[in-house]
Amino acid sequence: MPVIDTSNGPLEHVLLDGDPDLAPLVFLHGGLGCLAAWGSFPARLAEATGRRALVYSRHGHGGSGPDPLPRTPRYMHEHAQDVLPELLAALGLHRPVLVGHSDGASTALLHASAHPVEAVVGMGPHLFFEEANRIGIENARAAYEAGPLARKLAMVHDDPHGVFDRWSGVWLSPAFRSWNIEPELDVTAPVLMIQGDADEYGSLAQVDAVERAVAGPFRRLVPEGGDHYPHLGAPELVADTVRDFLAEHARSAQAARSAEHARSAEAAR
Repeated sequence: MPVIDTSNGPLEHVLLDGDPDLAPLVFLHGGLGCLAAWGSFPARLAEATGRRALVYSRHGHGGSGPDPLPRTPRYMHEHAQDVLPELLAALGLHRPVLVGHSDGASTALLHASAHPVEAVVGMGPHLFFEEANRIGIENARAAYEAGPLARKLAMVHDDPHGVFDRWSGVWLSPAFRSWNIEPELDVTAPVLMIQGDADEYGSLAQVDAVERAVAGPFRRLVPEGGDHYPHLGAPELVADTVRDFLAEHARSAQAARSAEHARSAEAAR
């Protein structure tokens, strides 16, 4: 897997081909995820939209270098504000479509609040800590200690134990009880949020919070019976919805540019 050096260490990544005139897709994985854990979904979405795509593993995940930072409740802020901008600049990717899952969706919203993006697609987002988070993570800890989840993580991570301990440790820490990024969001780009109505790590109150917090066009998809991984459980539905959402935004943007051009031409007469 290709590796790119950053100021915080190497990151494994893959770039999928697509139309260079379209904003690239950038995939941001969740707390237990990595490049490999996305499966075939990035390629499916890249093909459906005709766009280039960047898929990578955060530090400490997959085959990337170790996480050099202590895991604190601000780890998503740190990635959104420091690591991701450096990575995008190094690869020459501008105004991306951020596709985030779980805490990757939170990271996408934080990044889009401070940097230009074409759009944000989030799946199973987290904006504030709720009881469903605690229950879901404690259930995951039981599954990890019993063996099945540990074996699953070992298939995609060089340091599966570290991945699980850092993730569960910070989310179950007393300091995380007051975690809430709603007041910090200032997203004007189009936003699509996708969350199953049976998500084991959060309630639909998270999607409601995103809708309240963003200023631009907003759309939601709630797959019936869907869990925390809609891109794995219903990949065709998710890919088609994202494709249509981005196409609709492109048409709206083109119409706005045409109207502005017409107004400018009329004023010049």
